[in-house]
Amino acid sequence: MTKADWSPSFTVRVAEQIRRARKSAGLTVAEAADACAALGLAVPKTTITNLETGRRSSIDLAEFLVLAEVCKVPPISLLFPLGAEASVAVLPDREVSTWEAVAWFTGETSLDKPAPEGSPRDVLDTFRAHSDAVATALASTRLAKDRRRKASITLDSARREALLETAAAYEQLAFDDCRELREFRHTMQERGLVPPALPADLAFVNEPDPED
Repeated sequence: MTKADWSPSFTVRVAEQIRRARKSAGLTVAEAADACAALGLAVPKTTITNLETGRRSSIDLAEFLVLAEVCKVPPISLLFPLGAEASVAVLPDREVSTWEAVAWFTGETSLDKPAPEGSPRDVLDTFRAHSDAVATALASTRLAKDRRRKASITLDSARREALLETAAAYEQLAFDDCRELREFRHTMQERGLVPPALPADLAFVNEPDPED
């Protein structure tokens, strides 16, 4: 592939992925255009048709993102069809495996050694770890609340005692998980990172302790 061929070829690949995603979503071109307009960006039927048939050699970034949302697929899967193609040309003079293309685009690097602190992969790993910590704290907190709620409405004294005992164990687990999450968020802030907003059930994690 020559450097001059790369840009139109890249657009053709993206357009083909959009066409496949649209059909998988069960949308006609007209329905996709209407859905784009409903999201706040008009993408005419002719634009989608011309793109999918190759009569249009480029795609606007805003159109690309809205079409991905309409088709309910991650935008990156339209750029680099992981699982469908073995390799892709990420730049005019660089063809790599599709997985490497995805990793390059998301800022990841080789996993055979630790990511340098502050590197793109290190930041991605940090946010993934934060997401895991949120999921863990959310699960234990909800389990504790559920067991205590069930204990409050049962008239069987033995079952109530067992539920309260279980609730207490989950509450200790939830306390540890939430404390760990708070410390993780503080560490992120010390590094100059902005942690994502927490779910409503965990909003208290951001609140200072009364004695602070």
